[in-house]
Amino acid sequence: MCGWCAEKKRGGQERQALGRSRGGFSTKIHIAVDALGNPLRLLLTAGQASDVTQGAPLIKEFKAQAVIADKGYDSDALVKTINEQEAQAVIPPRSMRKQLREYDRHLYRERHLVECFINKIKHYRRVFSRFEKLSKNYLGFLSFVSALVWLR
Repeated sequence: MCGWCAEKKRGGQERQALGRSRGGFSTKIHIAVDALGNPLRLLLTAGQASDVTQGAPLIKEFKAQAVIADKGYDSDALVKTINEQEAQAVIPPRSMRKQLREYDRHLYRERHLVECFINKIKHYRRVFSRFEKLSKNYLGFLSFVSALVWLR
């Protein structure tokens, strides 16, 4: 089998959530957690992909009082989606915005729960170094590690 045929069969780097970013060849893990910091949904994208593209899929079908995210998820479309779900959007505006949107700075401090979860999963070597070639295998291991975090 030729090299091009094999890559087409497996889907290539983009389909396997691999791509170049500032830090080099990487994969981004997008995470939704509950109020206790337990994982609810994990999504993978290539390293160069924008965060805002995964905002709506992360919160889809969840009933929340507030959605807390960093500046990477700031977009009018995502804020509109959050408001349609009758939740409060706690996303700081990017500095390039002409009209800065207000957000609850006190509630935004709770975003550290996502960072704490990321710190917990990075204790597993297979997560931070991504030994798996296929994204479905990597996502499966991330799900397994998430289950271990839930069971603590």
